[in-house]
Amino acid sequence: MARGSRSVTSSKWRYCHPSYYLKRPKRLALLFIGFVCVSFVVWDRQTLVREHQVEVSELRKEVTDLAHLLSELNNKQGTSGKIDLSTKVTRSSKEVLDDPIDIQRREKVKEAMLHAWGSYEKYAWGQDELQPQSKSGVNSFGGLGATLIDSLDTLYIMGLNEQFQKAREWVANTLDFNKDYEASVFETTIRVVGGLLSAYDLSGDKVFLDKAREIADRLLPAWNTPTGIPYNIINLSHGRAHNPSWTGGESILADSGTEQLEFIVLSQRTGDPKYQQKVENVIIQLNKTFPGDGLLPIYINPHSGAAGYSPITFGAMGDSFYEYLLKVWIQGNKTSVVKHYRDMWEKSMKGLLSLIRRSTPSSFAYICEKNGGSLTDKMDELACFAPGMIALGSFGYSAAEDSQKFLSLAEELAWTCYNFYQSTPTKLAGENYFFHSGQDMSVGTSWNILRPETVESLFYLWRLTGNKTYQEWGWNIFQAFEKNSRIESGYVGLKDVNSGVKDNMMQSFFLAETLKYFYLLFSPSSVIPLDEWVFNTEAHPLRIVTRNEGGLDKNLNEKQKPFSRIGGRKEGRSG
Repeated sequence: MARGSRSVTSSKWRYCHPSYYLKRPKRLALLFIGFVCVSFVVWDRQTLVREHQVEVSELRKEVTDLAHLLSELNNKQGTSGKIDLSTKVTRSSKEVLDDPIDIQRREKVKEAMLHAWGSYEKYAWGQDELQPQSKSGVNSFGGLGATLIDSLDTLYIMGLNEQFQKAREWVANTLDFNKDYEASVFETTIRVVGGLLSAYDLSGDKVFLDKAREIADRLLPAWNTPTGIPYNIINLSHGRAHNPSWTGGESILADSGTEQLEFIVLSQRTGDPKYQQKVENVIIQLNKTFPGDGLLPIYINPHSGAAGYSPITFGAMGDSFYEYLLKVWIQGNKTSVVKHYRDMWEKSMKGLLSLIRRSTPSSFAYICEKNGGSLTDKMDELACFAPGMIALGSFGYSAAEDSQKFLSLAEELAWTCYNFYQSTPTKLAGENYFFHSGQDMSVGTSWNILRPETVESLFYLWRLTGNKTYQEWGWNIFQAFEKNSRIESGYVGLKDVNSGVKDNMMQSFFLAETLKYFYLLFSPSSVIPLDEWVFNTEAHPLRIVTRNEGGLDKNLNEKQKPFSRIGGRKEGRSG
């Protein structure tokens, strides 16, 4: 029995002896193949483990870097503006980390906003605008708190929560529209109605919607004319409307065609169609006799609807009419209901091409003004909104060659507008420019009142093309404002961009537009994405809502959801 057992054990151990396999080559081959397979499995698993450890290590490093970045941002803006990651726009950590320069520049712009807002809060709280040199307020718009309302969405987008809440309390408890004041329907609409609606769309706080409706109701009598084309001035207390005497009783094109966005949005948000009906009737009237080149003079008769003999311009008093033809189409989500707006805009762009000339020797493209049959080689800085508008609209053409043609024109015009800034000793643009054969451009009216139009166009072109050159140009302009316009008590314009002599006015649109567009120029595209929001002419973002046949959509009365955040052109005064 014992012998038999030892024999079995011996037979098992023979498999471990090399001579066994040397005599049996097939089994040796199988053993070798098995060894190789096992080795590969073990090696592959170890490699996966190492790679996983590397990935975990990199993720931990990114989390640590983000934590340091968040700590630095919170330290800079204090506990009042502390960032809450739970309310941020969703984006990858790589998007944040890849552009430290953008983050730094964005913070510089936010600091500029805090300086401007803090000065307004200290010296002009509740008044329309701050006069920084005299450290006093002035009621340029009847005492409606224009700067405060214009700044609401900028504060919200930048994540300045404490400042936003304080402004919100003023709106809720102090803002009073019962003023015996002759108000501009245009300025009150784009700044006050637009600012309140944007604050509502962003925050979902109904106090802003209620106030927007209240001031809009006071403006509505301006549309009670034989054609429905509004008078441009109205007394906010008595409701008496009229046109300014210097227009000869005519209505101004931009002032009459730049309320559509705000009043359509107000009807959508309240469910009351009367606001939309008033402003859309204006477009119906103008479209009846709309010229083939889509260019209208700046004066329109509110009784007959006829265009008066007056200049055609994409500058002051013409500009934002063309802007709103495009933007109402965008705000309605480009449906067939709003297609006539797009059709009118495309006609106007054909007309704009007839106004384009190029300077010598540098071939700067510019938009002429037209008087009768002759062109004037003059372009307002106000017309520098056009590159952004053209770029935004270029993506709506059905033909690729048209899209490229207009995008290229937008880029050419933006280069011209940037050189409005670069051509002066202060690197800030004058109010308008003249072009002379062989001499390119020269500044005409030489003041600068902190206007936003060029920065606005740089923002659109950067968003739409991804070309960081536009960010660099914008940063150069921001630095010029910091050098020449910043003083201890706010920001001021310049009486002369050649000498740098300062004025005494911080325009409300500097906070509403200029600083907002600077901030967005250095923010991710997910902050106020252009497929969800459209900006009014005062840079107040309004939500895009699909327009369908049959009037207002059913879901527009639902409670507005707050926006998650990271953080017209105006006549102005030279003060």
